Amino acid sequence: MHYRRFGRTDWQVSEIGYGMWGLAGWTGSEENEYTTALDRSVELGCNFFDTAWGYGAGQSEQVLGQLVKRHADKRLYVATKIPPKNFKWPSKPEYSLEECFPASHIVEYTEKSLKNLGVETIDLQQFHVWEDQWAQHEEWQKAIEQLTREGKVQHWGISVNRWEPDNVLNTLRTGLISAVQVIYNIFDQAPEDTLFPLCRELDVAVIARVPFDEGTLTGTFTKETTFPANDWRSTYFVPENLISSVEHADALRPLIPSGMNMPEMALRFILNNSDVATTIPGMRKLRNVEANIATSDGQELSADLIDALKGHRWDRTPTSWSQ
Repeated sequence: MHYRRFGRTDWQVSEIGYGMWGLAGWTGSEENEYTTALDRSVELGCNFFDTAWGYGAGQSEQVLGQLVKRHADKRLYVATKIPPKNFKWPSKPEYSLEECFPASHIVEYTEKSLKNLGVETIDLQQFHVWEDQWAQHEEWQKAIEQLTREGKVQHWGISVNRWEPDNVLNTLRTGLISAVQVIYNIFDQAPEDTLFPLCRELDVAVIARVPFDEGTLTGTFTKETTFPANDWRSTYFVPENLISSVEHADALRPLIPSGMNMPEMALRFILNNSDVATTIPGMRKLRNVEANIATSDGQELSADLIDALKGHRWDRTPTSWSQ
């Protein structure tokens, strides 16, 4: 495993982190299986774990807390997220800060996360949605400063709404945010335009989420793929999205180098960008852990392939189904 500096925190985090959404809200998650996968990730050097209260109403946080307890001899970085008070993802421009993150809510859910995780301090507490128009509101600023002074949170981050990478720029300029989590992958390259340069300037760490485009970039979906009604993906991969996503993924197949598969190429594309501190694929199964972490070997894709993949940028805008 290779490690990268996590912005101004100066943490050295594994460049392949662990996204824990898939442990709650997706079908096919069995406790004994993902427990084995989590333990194996630690053995292989993974030390950055990203969860949220919203992943199973604290269930995923509890799983992470148990992992930290089992590996008390290792320095594992714990990142979680505060849900918006209105429990609506993503936020919308018309939502007020009071509807989403009043000070009392920030404090309440930080306390809930501390209890679920079984820790005295959270390494990185993030806002699970955001609107940059809230940047100068003192209410959230004072709340996070209070929690930091009390030692309950070490650093703060923002998880940017899907396909809105610039909806955080003024907030980063407040100097109160140490990390930003954004969708970045072969298709979603827009963060490179404005967000990444500002993060370099401000020494803000970048967490690249959704490296496989919610599964499209695993290359396993077809236009006939369906998901159970209780699986979040059933509401995301509506026909208008699934068909187009599969077509975009299929167009990548001729570019996959010999001896490599699409998921590996997708991760290596992200790791090629030094602006990224860590990427957090969801890994529910042991084979996913071993395959994904194996890409952290320092081997880069060729410049020609990177250039070709740049041509597959797919700029999208939020829709009713892109929660």
